[in-house]
Amino acid sequence: MKILGITGGVGSGKSRILYDLKKDYNAYVIEADILAHELMEPGKTIYNKIIDEFGNDILSEETPYPIDRKRLAEIVFNDSESLKKLNKIIHPLVKDEILRQISEKEAEGKTSLFVIEAALLIEDGYKEICDEIWYIWVSREERIRRLKKQRGYTKEKCISIFESQKPDEYYKKYANFTINNEKSYENSSKQLKARLNIFLTNDIIKK
Repeated sequence: MKILGITGGVGSGKSRILYDLKKDYNAYVIEADILAHELMEPGKTIYNKIIDEFGNDILSEETPYPIDRKRLAEIVFNDSESLKKLNKIIHPLVKDEILRQISEKEAEGKTSLFVIEAALLIEDGYKEICDEIWYIWVSREERIRRLKKQRGYTKEKCISIFESQKPDEYYKKYANFTINNEKSYENSSKQLKARLNIFLTNDIIKK
């Protein structure tokens, strides 16, 4: 089973790439953010640890008292130390669950391609887990256009998000391959197909 990591900034079109990998290559895909939200549900591993750190004020009033993610976000994004504490709780537990699922899928022997998507894929050390990492690149101007259209973000909000992330050069340096997702879907689909055929049939030497 090959393990492929996908990373890229908000607005880069990672969802489209993941969709193709699932539909055309029967890949098993984990999105780290979605997994984190699942593990934050009542009774799950992250839930209790976050409450221990941030208190009951972050809980919704509806039973079974889930974490109010909007309330939690307001706390951490206005306080860098709180954000660090939250990330320190979430990221290791998400990684543990991903490793568990990798072992599970390997044991089943039914999946040839396991895909992990995460914004902090490289920073969180997934390079040691993945056989290859792809960076999905789109220019700032195009990402702003997409985010304004699809999510209603202002240009200022987009730039604020971009500045909180590593620059393109960082991801290009550590990724094994960069998909240019700037233009048409057909263009990025051709890049994906060509690289994936190499990836699945050859032993890739990690950078």
